[in-house]
Amino acid sequence: MKDLTTDERLAQVPLFAGLSKKELVAVSSLATRLDLTAGKELTKQGETGNEFVIILDGEVNVVIDGNVVATRGPGDYFGEIALLSERPRTATVVAKTAVAIEVIGRREFRGLVDDQPAIEAQLRAVMAERLDADDID
Repeated sequence: MKDLTTDERLAQVPLFAGLSKKELVAVSSLATRLDLTAGKELTKQGETGNEFVIILDGEVNVVIDGNVVATRGPGDYFGEIALLSERPRTATVVAKTAVAIEVIGRREFRGLVDDQPAIEAQLRAVMAERLDADDID
């Protein structure tokens, strides 16, 4: 994934798979790339969610009540449930390895879904699937 543009990487994320090129460019313009070291806590269970995160490289552990319940890697994402449903984080996410991520902040994320109804519809559909599957955020 390293040689692709941000919007090309986003197109490979299932959450954004149905979006048009124009919508992908809109999303990518809001993202900030961060490179973090292993052990860095990205989210904390029970806290308010302030960002949507897409993993570009590396792996993260998803921890619920102190137990690792999943590992996620390139193309995976988290944070949309807390941002769209205004609920606290359902899990702590910690970098298992060094990671490269794209982050979209709460305000930018809300502006995006308010300005692009098709994006909001796609996000809500995927969020509903994840909640039905008891997936984590």
